[in-house]
Amino acid sequence: MKIHEYQGKQIFARYGVPIPKGYPAMTVSDAEAAAERLIKETGIPVVVVKAQIHAGGRGKGGGVKVAKGGAKDARALAEKILGMQLVTHQTGPGGQKVRRLYIEQGLEIERELYLGMVVDREKRRVAMMASTEGGVEIEKVAAETPEKILTVHIDPLLGLAGFQARQLAYGLDLQRHGKETVAGFVKLATTLATMFVKEDCSLCEINPLIVTKKGEVVALDAKINFDDNADFRHKEWPELRDADEEDPVELEAKAAGLSYVSLDGNIGCLVNGAGLAMSTMDIIKHCGGTPANFLDVGGSATEEAVTKAFKIILSSPKVKAIFVNIFGGIMKCDVIAAGVINASKQLGLKVPLVVRLEGTNVELGRKMLAESGLAIEGATTMKDGAQKVVAAASR
Repeated sequence: MKIHEYQGKQIFARYGVPIPKGYPAMTVSDAEAAAERLIKETGIPVVVVKAQIHAGGRGKGGGVKVAKGGAKDARALAEKILGMQLVTHQTGPGGQKVRRLYIEQGLEIERELYLGMVVDREKRRVAMMASTEGGVEIEKVAAETPEKILTVHIDPLLGLAGFQARQLAYGLDLQRHGKETVAGFVKLATTLATMFVKEDCSLCEINPLIVTKKGEVVALDAKINFDDNADFRHKEWPELRDADEEDPVELEAKAAGLSYVSLDGNIGCLVNGAGLAMSTMDIIKHCGGTPANFLDVGGSATEEAVTKAFKIILSSPKVKAIFVNIFGGIMKCDVIAAGVINASKQLGLKVPLVVRLEGTNVELGRKMLAESGLAIEGATTMKDGAQKVVAAASR
């Protein structure tokens, strides 16, 4: 689950991570009022107008502008940004419509750094990464100058050790700004590590983390993703969710208890079990096709769930064929067959459908499909099914 920058900074503030003063704005008038308030409170005549979307690279896309002419200037910039279709390297060519703004005080920046945290699955620990290349896409730094990324792994029992935080500080050459700057960074990094665990984050990035002209270390940005598996511990998360920033089909699937992710291909996949779903996508690619989605109906899906899954798959106009790949353990193949037949009749299925069943009640399931009178192509193995659906999608 992703949240906006201003929401991330509200969490930062709760833990004591230094941030610039700022206020969210939903309208142009809100933006002007926020700018007036900031100028009055800080005495700084410069404010920054920031588009709030769930994607990085907003500045390069024209979604972050500095207003040096007071509240009226901030209003003019807000009029341009609010409602724009902001295209960044993370939104894709279609971009994302800007519906919220964040108005923030301007600061005098001495240096821009990068600080981020992510779950390193290979090491089975949380990794904290820092770089002198702040304000630059970290993916670009990793590809072109990986030696500029400093990484420490955090002990799950001890947390971020003081020597690790200092190691990063000195690796960023913060000592040249003075002892107070080093101490400020150590405190910020330690606090961030605590927050990451307590808030069940899967990713946290500050890009840029700045050093001001006064030597203060401040989080100028905030990007936080939460681990959805921990949602039962966080009753406040639904209030942070912005449905406008999420795929409506994925939200519909989530409400129906289905695990669904939209992809760019043209072969719809309906599978039970996450591992089998990933293997199915792999073998489709191996056979020359491209999956249109990841869809796991779960190990105990009902006939109704299968019908819903079909509706969700067919909501994408890109889908040219569907591959149903089921291994019946807890799931019974005859239940899946009934769901496939029911969905095909209800929806008036017009795209080719390939079904591979294996496991509990498989013979009954295959018999039901064969006697359904529908244009359903059976498959005996995963590879056989993948080859048939790739061929069907390319007709």
